[in-house]
Amino acid sequence: MMLRLLLVIALGAPVLAAQQSAPQVTFRASTKLIVTTVVVRNPDGTPVEGLTADDFVVTEDKEPQEIAFVEYQRLDNLTPLPPMQTLKAAALPAEAQGVNAGGVSSIVTPGITVPPSGDGRFRNRRLIILLFDLSDSYNAAQERMFTGASAYLDGQMTEADLVAILTYRGGAVRVKQDFTDDRRALANVIDVLANGEDADGDGVLDFQDFSSAFGQNDGEFNVFSTDRKLAALQTAVAMLRPLPEQKSLVFFTPSLSVNGTDNNAQMRATTNAAIRANVQIFPVDARGLVAMAPLGNANQRSPGGIGMFTGALAKQQVARLQRSQDTFYALAKDTGGRALVDYNDLSLGIRQAAEAQSSYYILAFYSTHTANDGKYRRIQVRLKDGTRQVALTHRQGYFADKEWKQQNGVERERQLEEALMLENPITDITIALELNYFQVTRPEYFVPVSAKIPGSELELARRRGAKGLTLDVLVEVKDSFGATQRNMRDRIEVSLTAANAERLITQPVQYDTGFTLLPGKYMLKFLVRDAEVGRIGTFQTSFTIPNLNREPTRLPISSVVLGSQRLTVNEAIYNVKTTDKQSIGHPLIESGRKLLPSVTRVFSASRDMHVYLEAYEQYAETQQPLIAFATFYREGAKAYESQPVTVTTGVHRTSKAIPVRMTIPLEGLSPGRYDWQVTVIDPTGRKAAFWQTAIAIVP
Repeated sequence: MMLRLLLVIALGAPVLAAQQSAPQVTFRASTKLIVTTVVVRNPDGTPVEGLTADDFVVTEDKEPQEIAFVEYQRLDNLTPLPPMQTLKAAALPAEAQGVNAGGVSSIVTPGITVPPSGDGRFRNRRLIILLFDLSDSYNAAQERMFTGASAYLDGQMTEADLVAILTYRGGAVRVKQDFTDDRRALANVIDVLANGEDADGDGVLDFQDFSSAFGQNDGEFNVFSTDRKLAALQTAVAMLRPLPEQKSLVFFTPSLSVNGTDNNAQMRATTNAAIRANVQIFPVDARGLVAMAPLGNANQRSPGGIGMFTGALAKQQVARLQRSQDTFYALAKDTGGRALVDYNDLSLGIRQAAEAQSSYYILAFYSTHTANDGKYRRIQVRLKDGTRQVALTHRQGYFADKEWKQQNGVERERQLEEALMLENPITDITIALELNYFQVTRPEYFVPVSAKIPGSELELARRRGAKGLTLDVLVEVKDSFGATQRNMRDRIEVSLTAANAERLITQPVQYDTGFTLLPGKYMLKFLVRDAEVGRIGTFQTSFTIPNLNREPTRLPISSVVLGSQRLTVNEAIYNVKTTDKQSIGHPLIESGRKLLPSVTRVFSASRDMHVYLEAYEQYAETQQPLIAFATFYREGAKAYESQPVTVTTGVHRTSKAIPVRMTIPLEGLSPGRYDWQVTVIDPTGRKAAFWQTAIAIVP
């Protein structure tokens, strides 16, 4: 919370003439009010009551701070309320359902009410927020969410509890019910959501949102949405930050798996926002108890292959499940919450969130560190009476806010580099990014980097009256030891002409660069800043370059690039930058036209899919023919298989790379999500290679 004081010294009438010739004197003072919660317990675990501001000592970065106020929150009325006669609430007034007297849904989005100063409605109450992830079609996981929430309301909710209900769907977080202890009002909201009667949508992925002919509009940034879900969590936390009390947010979601295409920077930004807002996050795996059947089950046929009998398929399933659950545990641990996985009764997740709150003190102090530099501030709270045997629990610190003002050239460069080093990433600008690798010599690999920035960023600049958009780009690649292997500084300039204006919404800015690296594990950080207003976006991800020279059994292949557009390299709406690869030719450029990677894996059925990869016959004396084809799977069943492509020419003299290009028509495939696989076979060497990813096809 930021408080600003403006004091103007006005001179009296006798010296008015002198004032007209002298500049007006203005004094400005800035101070920050930091709010945190402190739990104080006796050795036997009972809460310590009756403490005041005079009993506490607070330091920030080892400097004493002035305590503004201390308020005790007593949470002792924790007897469960009696069960309701029925979970389905009685009919509520039209105003409570967001519908006016004429039956038309309200266009006003409700929010979290912030009580005025002195209002005691939240005093001695537990604040619990239920956030439902409804971004997928209605399924058993969503049914399990609502069943668990209803079970908590009917017999587990206590008199001390105030519950709010939020939903995430269609890329937006909406408040369905503000904090209330009215169980019938809460049950009514749950009932409306469970029956698909919500006015905001039916819970089905609306592919009509992807209005671009190329499937390249902002809507694609909502598909494969782990970092979008984390951003939704950050949005929900921002709604709760004005409330000084301790909050427990229960996030029901069927998937939250951070992988190579998701943004680790967003994960860190979300946890830091939760810490600043005194919010503990309790992720709940809505899939419930997961039972895996490598040989198939009643809902999914057997995948086939020798992997069923060797155990390889079972290991892959276990690894995928563990990766998805690791994110739940990390998010909970970093915010002080607890994850609930492999449990069918999801009401336990709400009980854990409620029971995590005990009686506590709200402590506020005026920080002497007023610089908005984004640095970490370490907090220490203790009692003045050092002889008293008590245990204090509080957050250990917070990241300061960040402010980017108009600066000269030197200051801007310094601020941009500082933003690259910040532990708390800045995510004001949405970024999607894709990394690939291609072997150029026996020891070296070229790694092209393709980043997309939504067209709405350009539209925002146009509304400000700018004639162009200037984006500063900073890229850094570090190895597994933390040493910087590559870095790059560049600038994107996009002219906002009338010709480009119509394309701003439907086509993003795409920026490409590339590096030459050795095999190994790396971390990439990609930072972009709007040079006019200082808005910054950060993308951070880890990646691995395999050593294809040590592939004894399978056919060595590069990563696979999927795209739906081939444009000339000087196309106005995007910018291409290549570095190390310029002397030997970019693998994605052919005859002056470049294949644009579909970073978000969204394709339009009205356009062909272009596929590019390289296979390597490193030890063959003459080129051997290769056969490649692609397979589309939907819900475990084969939906389509492309015609095989035979490659007999094109081997590179140095790297022994054989380019494999395919063009696949999509017009016969229905919109939806697919598992996509490319298969490359070397009939002579009796080797094969497979590469899989998830894609979405839109009309």
